[in-house]
Amino acid sequence: MAVTHSVGDMLTKIRNASRVKHESVDLKMSKINKSILDILKEEGYIKNYNIFDKKGISFIKAILNYDNKRNPAINRIDAISTPGRKVYSSYKNMPRIKNGYGILIVSSSKGVITGKQAKDNKVGGELICSVW
Repeated sequence: MAVTHSVGDMLTKIRNASRVKHESVDLKMSKINKSILDILKEEGYIKNYNIFDKKGISFIKAILNYDNKRNPAINRIDAISTPGRKVYSSYKNMPRIKNGYGILIVSSSKGVITGKQAKDNKVGGELICSVW
């Protein structure tokens, strides 16, 4: 089955793997997926990720992060924009996720950044997903 929304597919795979407490999850490689994983790593939602090839196709193995009681660092990860419905926001109207406890991932002219970075840099963009 062809995947039409690689970001949505990646978020779903991370959400499902986190819920069943898998150590890692394999994701299709794309620039935007890698950028999102960079942010998730910086914010502590995943431990690390590695890029590998399998039969000529690039994949990313994301290693999920858990606390001492094996509770996942990612409680919820939701796509905001979809291929059929793009959601944009200016930096002035950037939504807060869980009153500041979560993060918003934004695709802007400065690249893929968090909502806080978008506000600080005074740039708006497409709202990709929210994580908490």
